[in-house]
Amino acid sequence: MKAAGAMISLVIFIVIFISPASAVTMHGSQYVIESDINSSGRKSTETSGKIGTNYKVRAGFQYVNSIMPFTFSISTTNINFGTLVPGEPVTRDNTLTVSHGSAPGYQVNLEKNHPLRISSTNIDIPDTTCEAGNCSHTQPGAWTSLLTYGFGYRCDNLSGTDCDPGFTTSRDYFKQFPTAETNESSQVVMSSTNASIKPTAKISYKVNISASQARGIYQNIIKYIATPSI
Repeated sequence: MKAAGAMISLVIFIVIFISPASAVTMHGSQYVIESDINSSGRKSTETSGKIGTNYKVRAGFQYVNSIMPFTFSISTTNINFGTLVPGEPVTRDNTLTVSHGSAPGYQVNLEKNHPLRISSTNIDIPDTTCEAGNCSHTQPGAWTSLLTYGFGYRCDNLSGTDCDPGFTTSRDYFKQFPTAETNESSQVVMSSTNASIKPTAKISYKVNISASQARGIYQNIIKYIATPSI
């Protein structure tokens, strides 16, 4: 049933950490950690290629200075837009914080499982296409009009300059989340090759509905993937 008026939408976030190689996997209800702990290492069988008695070769993350471990955190993993009114955009935000630790750099990718959706009816709030109809999951665009509807996000630097530079053109620029359901590739939202201590970014989530949007509870899952570089 279509009706103008209020509704509630909710976004739930899952965080995933992935190391540069994957051999050992640890996981919980809201994270996955994949790492390579020299799973294929072994002693050399060569006799002529051995190094001298006064030298050692050490490889693997256990030999990297880990006094400052790589960490990634999200300030809140539950975003509730509350009751929406047609033509009145609602914006919510949370904060992403990265500590490189011993890694020289990192990147954070994101994607959503599907559009904001009423699970019982499969009715969606569409992704925003911005004012000119030109924004996508790879291209940001201006979104200020109250008559432009949909769901999107932007990234603003709070510490460091690690947000996707496409957002620095204007604070009114937004993107669509890439959608796993339609095989869109996850997109980099933060990245750096400079080992600053704790780059921090604010992710703003914006939704605006038309008067014809069905009432209901809309949900989806946004996935963040934080990857240290070596």
